[in-house]
Amino acid sequence: MKKIMCILVCGLLTVGTLTGCGSSSSGSSSKSTAASESSAGSDSAKKDLSGTITAAGSSALKPLVDDAANSFIEKNPNVSITVDAGGSGEGLKQVAEGTVTIGNSDVAAADKLDATQAATLVDNQVCVITFAPIVNEDVKKAGVSSLTTDQLISIFTGKTTNWKDVGGPDENIVLVTRPDSSGTRSVFTKYALNGNAEASNTSMETDDSGVLLQNVKSTKGSIGYVALSYLTGSSGVEAVSINGVAPTIENTYSGKYKVWSFEHMYTKGQPDDVTKAFIEYIQSDKYGSQMEKLGYGVATKMTVTTH
Repeated sequence: MKKIMCILVCGLLTVGTLTGCGSSSSGSSSKSTAASESSAGSDSAKKDLSGTITAAGSSALKPLVDDAANSFIEKNPNVSITVDAGGSGEGLKQVAEGTVTIGNSDVAAADKLDATQAATLVDNQVCVITFAPIVNEDVKKAGVSSLTTDQLISIFTGKTTNWKDVGGPDENIVLVTRPDSSGTRSVFTKYALNGNAEASNTSMETDDSGVLLQNVKSTKGSIGYVALSYLTGSSGVEAVSINGVAPTIENTYSGKYKVWSFEHMYTKGQPDDVTKAFIEYIQSDKYGSQMEKLGYGVATKMTVTTH
């Protein structure tokens, strides 16, 4: 009898032990599965936004779009963004034709495209850009730190050809110019030259702001114009005031400096989800402080919205 009781007790203990192990194993497996699901959920959240964005156009806007693209991709690794220059007119043409996702422009689409093409595009205003006349360092050192509107018109239309006539050195003025497709040229002509047609120097004509800056830097007696975004570091050229007003973001915000425009990122029709998210990222308050560091203005800080 004792032997039978012993066998029964041992059997019950064995069942209890096995049952306990089963519970522990089940709990561990459940916990592991939950962690795995959580990890998968986190990964999928990062991968929700995906797609390809291609942008072309304004070289003045390119540094900002490049910077925004890099930080946007860090947050959204499944997004691919390619940014090219080519000028506002070219960017608008390409987006209207559907060969790029975004057309970056210094000017309104209607200024560069016919009405039918322009009507197919959706305007996304992203920032304010200020354009400054720039001269070779030798011109600034010789005393040219500010030019009047009349002097600028005379220089860029080819009437004034020597710096001594505007208080500078006895040195020929070399124009570094932009092609007709350039949005930067359109803005500068309208607001710095009062609409007077700029003389073209075909030997030093470029629609790449970086190339223009280098040409002014390396050519004595030269003058051109670029966006402030190209003058945030040690550029090797000197910005010139207009009518005594320096080309700064602060003077643009206040309305004192007149040579500026809103920057546009056009899409053909409403943008897809990934393009919309990218544009909204650039327009966000969070990106605004970075925008100013790069030499661009935040549109909502403008005290004037027309010239």
